[in-house]
Amino acid sequence: MENNRIRISARDIVYDYPDGTQALTDINLIVHQGEFIGLLGANGSGKTTLLKILDGLIRDFKGSVTLDGSDIKRLSAKEIYGKMGMVFQNPDDQLFASTVFEDVAFGPINMGFPEQEVQQRVTRALADVEMEGFAKKSIHHLSFGQKKRICIAGLLAMGHEVLLLDEPTAGLDPMGEYKMMDLLTRLNRECRVTIVMATHSVDLVPLFLDRLYILRQGRIVRGGTPEEVLTAPEEMSQVKLRLPQIAELIYRLKHEDRIPFKKIPLTIGEARRELLEMLAKNS
Repeated sequence: MENNRIRISARDIVYDYPDGTQALTDINLIVHQGEFIGLLGANGSGKTTLLKILDGLIRDFKGSVTLDGSDIKRLSAKEIYGKMGMVFQNPDDQLFASTVFEDVAFGPINMGFPEQEVQQRVTRALADVEMEGFAKKSIHHLSFGQKKRICIAGLLAMGHEVLLLDEPTAGLDPMGEYKMMDLLTRLNRECRVTIVMATHSVDLVPLFLDRLYILRQGRIVRGGTPEEVLTAPEEMSQVKLRLPQIAELIYRLKHEDRIPFKKIPLTIGEARRELLEMLAKNS
């Protein structure tokens, strides 16, 4: 986290769907500049609805959301999208132009930038998502993962400093998942983009995120660092989630087989260090 500047603040959010079903209850969330935050929850837990409220797409909620201290309900779409934007789970819901350049350039053009600056913004945004050379490519000829990258490029070209991402790894194969998370991490650390990501992929969470919130039935039931939040299998199952696979294994070895691990590692790297340290002591 670069500094203590608050970019997004959500206070006492309550939202009901049009049929009266309560979607979100008593949501409180603060996002600081430069953070990479995850919203973890099973399908139907309220993650997407919360992202839409943070982005100003849903406005008939109770409570308050501020972007850089300004009430989101009082900001125009242009004021919001000059700083923050959302990438939907299915990129085909977001992409509409025939070529990559046209799609990425659409936002900057509508923001009134001159032609030369639009060109520069598109070129820079495509470079940021590692899609240089794709400007003339047809959208329909892109892979699913490439389409997701172009969605992100479209927001970066508009100058977005805050990205809200709904299941950015959904529909990708394991290598595609890793490449997407590697891209987001680089945007966060090198380009100083603040990221809030909704996901249900617990195995990716501890590798990349600063803070994590677990949603269950529209409520935040736990929040903190991945180490603080991802605890015991029984507690995770109560919110219809599981531990990362390596953590599940080590937890069972410690509590059922009495192997004296000092802590429950969340990643393969952490588990490897724990095992090597234990082997060194025993030898």
